[in-house]
Amino acid sequence: MSGPGPKFSVVVPIYNEEENVQRLLAEIEEVLTPHGPFEAVLVDDGSRDASLARMRSFKEERRAGWLRIVALERNSGQSAAVMAGVEVARAAVVATLDGDMQNDPRDLPPMLARVAAGECDAVVGVRARRRDPFVRRASSRIGNAVRNWLTGDRVRDAACGIKVIRRDYWLRVPRFVGMHRFMATLVRYLGGVVVEQDVNHRPRAAGTAKYGIGNRALRGLRDCFAVRWLRSRVLRHRIEEEY
Repeated sequence: MSGPGPKFSVVVPIYNEEENVQRLLAEIEEVLTPHGPFEAVLVDDGSRDASLARMRSFKEERRAGWLRIVALERNSGQSAAVMAGVEVARAAVVATLDGDMQNDPRDLPPMLARVAAGECDAVVGVRARRRDPFVRRASSRIGNAVRNWLTGDRVRDAACGIKVIRRDYWLRVPRFVGMHRFMATLVRYLGGVVVEQDVNHRPRAAGTAKYGIGNRALRGLRDCFAVRWLRSRVLRHRIEEEY
């Protein structure tokens, strides 16, 4: 990509989303190009389908200089995929989207504007009208309540994938499996200002969900206790000056 560096980076973890990935890229290009320059970093998390091939095909056919593709050597989980994208991102502000097209990229510009204006260090989405089955919505409400009780924080929708956070906070937070669901709390632990914003949520049009009650409940509870411990142990120092 020539010219000035990106104003913001968008990181999207991808795992077995071959039916969605090209439509997602087309939508990102349409929605965010007027707000650029920007870059989108799509991280393939060891997909077993044609997701990676379709990303590469899109980049070649559209000559999409704004698109960067990172392939992990094996499936490492969503937190690792997000952090891999953050590590290579070039902008000072990094946004995230889920790869299933349920997040709406149109929510990003106003979220980015709030960070750019200095109102806050992070804006995290809240799916005000969540388009998921009742069981998933109910389990999420219970999970958020338990999470807030254990961590001492208040986050309305911890699992919402659309976020805008200053890159230095992404790089400073403690890293662990599942950390992407605790970013609002972790940024606050480091002294950052976090605001929540209602966002659009769309039904999944294709593919299958990667998470359910069975593979999240116990792991989520374990992670909550870990984050509770971090509250009093996380390092918060910042260098003021070097003489």
